[in-house]
Amino acid sequence: MADFNQILTPGPVDDGIVNVVVEIPQGSSHKIEWNRELAVMQLDRVEPAIFAKPTNYGFIPQTLDEDGDELDALIVTNEPLPTGIYLEARIIGVMKFADDSEVDDKVVVVPADDRNTGNAIRTLDDLSPQLIKQIEFHFNHYKDLKKPGTTVVEKWADIDEAKAVIHEAIERWNNR
Repeated sequence: MADFNQILTPGPVDDGIVNVVVEIPQGSSHKIEWNRELAVMQLDRVEPAIFAKPTNYGFIPQTLDEDGDELDALIVTNEPLPTGIYLEARIIGVMKFADDSEVDDKVVVVPADDRNTGNAIRTLDDLSPQLIKQIEFHFNHYKDLKKPGTTVVEKWADIDEAKAVIHEAIERWNNR
């Protein structure tokens, strides 16, 4: 496997597009993480099945969030995407999130070329309210069996705020 941080850039963020690498397919309870030191996907742990991911989950290359990991992305598709692929994705917003009081934001994206929907999803408002509730519930509770009350979805924010979060993460990567 190639080192995604060596071969991919974050993408044309100002145009509303980012490159995203898939770590966890939608519906999986496997916590698969990119291991930057080894440049491999690694199974970190198996979560209880009730905490399966409501969306695909991945990261934006050459970024660092405040938690020291690459900036996370929630990838909304109608089918699970396999671990290890990358896609060009349209930024539709950001979920402001704290894990153990540490910033761990999640940029929300959809495929940049989605002919199934006719590229109909442009903002968070285009997602179903039920999906937003499911994502929020998941992230507010997925650690409840081990460390209850340690995660909180603080708010949902628009594309401009998502771009600002990405630019800050790129700056952190460049200054590491």
